Parts: sequence; structure tokens; C-alpha cells
Amino acid sequence: MTDIYPGAPRVHTLSDFDFALPPELIAQHPAPERSASRLLDGRAAEPADRIFRDLPQLLQPGDLLVFNDTRVVKARLFGEKASGGKLELLIERVLTTDGPGNEVVAHMKVSKKPLPGSTVHMAGGKAAGGFDATLLSRWPDAGGPLFRFALHGPAGETPWELMERHGHLPL
Repeated sequence: MTDIYPGAPRVHTLSDFDFALPPELIAQHPAPERSASRLLDGRAAEPADRIFRDLPQLLQPGDLLVFNDTRVVKARLFGEKASGGKLELLIERVLTTDGPGNEVVAHMKVSKKPLPGSTVHMAGGKAAGGFDATLLSRWPDAGGPLFRFALHGPAGETPWELMERHGHLPL
């Protein structure tokens, strides 16, 4: 996809990540022999299926090999508004992790959006072992597609720790 305004940051919406992925194309378990894992060779015009143990023979002097040691963050959180209405947050980024701030930016899926200043109860709410979140504003500006929240969990617990403890994989 080309940007209309080159150099402008790309704003993603939840629908950008909504696509059909048949279950049979999703690995359910790692290969019994790790070196037998699938490897997609994209060097030619038509990608070729290979296995990981082929990698040393595919590399040429001067090639750059990049290791990706990232993992999927449990950024999908379920909660409810004070009225009892259900909502879902998908944390897109953590803004601050210090002090009472613990600010994050998230996509929000809810039937009726709460007003800024409203508190929502995530994973049962703070009183039930979860945490609360206060809607601060739209993001990055008043008309932005995302929502900025301050998370209120146990003292000293960062958004990363709250997501690890209460979140779900965004699959």
C-alpha cells in the first residue's frame, strides 16, 4: 500500500488486521525436529518452500542474516464499563510506565464508547484482582482513531506486566 502523504506515519485501524486465515495454515505445534521447521525462500520471483536445515546452503558471502527474537505480547484485554457493557482493548503501544501514569494507546471495541474520564474495569477490575483503566482522550488528537488510557493496577505494576498477567494473544 502506498501512502498518500509520503513520510507521514501510517495510522492503522482494527479492520487492517481483520482477514481470513484458515486454521489449517496456522502451525499448532512446533516441528518435532526443530531443524525440520518450514522455511520460505523468497529469493526468486516465485517463493519456494524449504526446510530450516537448508539455510546454511542458501546463504552467500556478504548476505545479512537478521534474527527476530520478538514474541507476541498478550495485548488483547477484555473488560466492562461501569454500566456492565462489555468492551475489548487491543493495546497498540505503551506511552509511559512510570508513576501513576502507566499510559497506553489502544483500539477499543465496544457498542457505545465511554466518555473521557470514564473508568472501565479490565479482567474483572481492580477489586476482583484485575485492573482499572481511565479513558483520557482520543489519540493522537481529538479526532484520532485510537484511545489513550491510564492503567491502574497494583502499585508498581507496568502495562507490560498487566498485559502478561491478564491479556490474551491478539489472534
